[in-house]
This record gives sequence, structure tokens and C-alpha cells, in this order.
Amino acid sequence: MGFFGFGKKKKTVDDDVRETTDATAEENDAPSSDAGEAGEAGQQPLLGPWDINDENAPDYDEYLNMGALYLPFLFGIELRLKATNPEGHIISTTITYEHSSLEMEVFAAPKTTGIWDEIRSEFVDGRVKAQEVDGVFGKEIMLPVQVQDKEVMSRIVGVDGPRWMVRAIFTGPAATDTDSEEKKALDDFFSKVVVDRGSEPLAPRDLVYLSRPLTPSQVKEMEAAKAAAAAGDDAQNADDHSELELPDDPNGYGQQSQVQHTLRRGPLFSEMR
Repeated sequence: MGFFGFGKKKKTVDDDVRETTDATAEENDAPSSDAGEAGEAGQQPLLGPWDINDENAPDYDEYLNMGALYLPFLFGIELRLKATNPEGHIISTTITYEHSSLEMEVFAAPKTTGIWDEIRSEFVDGRVKAQEVDGVFGKEIMLPVQVQDKEVMSRIVGVDGPRWMVRAIFTGPAATDTDSEEKKALDDFFSKVVVDRGSEPLAPRDLVYLSRPLTPSQVKEMEAAKAAAAAGDDAQNADDHSELELPDDPNGYGQQSQVQHTLRRGPLFSEMR
């Protein structure tokens, strides 16, 4: 399933918060004290993904809507979905760009503490080849994985938010080549993702299911249909409570059906093997 050019951002996050400290360092003619500790190549960690209620979050009106994830525009990408069987719940989405890919999953977390530090420690301790490194998203994991008849390197990233954690797995040049355009593009893409955890109670490390993708135009059509339906309900209720007599043959009074969508508790955190 592929989407090309879905949507266009109305505005971007302030570029100042995404720049490295190099500009400041050059102005002061001295290296920044935070550069080397914050991330690779002297960069400060990127600030996304963002919570949907964060006042600094990007404008996601023109994003691809997948329920728990809102995905920004990047020309030339392909989108694939991974679902469980037999329920068919969508548990992850993979973005393919050139020769690289980015897989994303959303997990529930406690209200007050993140879970990435603990999960990362467990992951590294349980795998001899896993290596913890400093990256643009903070502490990341480099892990070689077997794909068919060859071993390839993957880069695993975790970002904690309010009651959620997003785990991302980068492969291809986006995992290994720090100077590649693909890595820069997918890092930037991931940093602009917006997360909608929802309100359903879930245990920490439970998967938050995604929904089938809706383009901005599809979302607008659904909202317009809901608004029209709500207006029809209001008119019906007003007529029902009116003292005026209804016509003998009240044709045109529509009948509505409502479908309620709820999330179900997913399996416990499953690591990539």
C-alpha cells in the first residue's frame, strides 16, 4: 500500500529548535558545552515525535492520519502496514524512502515515567551484538540483524511522551550513514511525527493500535459528513420537542447509524528478533 505526496504542512516547527549548536558555537568562536554529550556529530537531540496536546507540536492538519500516529509529508515514500492475525489490528507502519526504511510502533507508558531507558537496558543486556550509542534522538541501539542471506545493521530509537513511547527501527543508509540524505530525511520525518495516545486505559508496554490511514481530504470529508449528520440530529430533536404538528407524511427525516470504534489491549512489548 503506497502513498505519494499525502498532504502538505501548513506550518513547520520553529527551525531554531532543530538546529545544531554549531551556529552558536561559531558566533562565540568556541565549541558548545553541550555538543558531544547530546548526540552524534555534536548535534542536539531532535525534539520529536510530539504529543498531540503539546503546544509546540507541528500543525498536523495536513498529515496522514493513522489514529495514534500523524505522519508528515515526504515526497516519494511508500507506506506499509503490519497487522496481527486473526484480529487484523494494525500494530506498526513502515516508511520506505529510497534504500532506507523506518518502522514505527506506539506503546503505552505510565503517566509519570518513561519506559525507553528500561527497555533499552533490557534489550542491550539480552543481546551480545546490540550496542548502545549516542544519536540524534538521545540513546539509541545499533543491532545487526539477519535479512535473508546477509547481515544488515539496524538503528533502534525510542522516544518517551506523555503515557506513550514510540519505537522506531531504521534500516539501510538511514541506520548507518551519518552523512546520507536518506538518514537526514528520515530523521527529520520521524522528528515531525505527532502522537495521539488516546484515553483508553492500557498497561505499560501494551501496543497502541493504529488505524487505517486517512489523507487530509478524507478526514475533511468525514468531518463534513459528521457535521451534516449532527445538524440533521439537531433538526430532528427540535421537531420532536416542538409544539408544532408534524406533517402527516414526514418524508426526508433521515435515519442515522452510529459506529463506535474502541481500542483493545494489545500484547506485551515484543522486541525485534
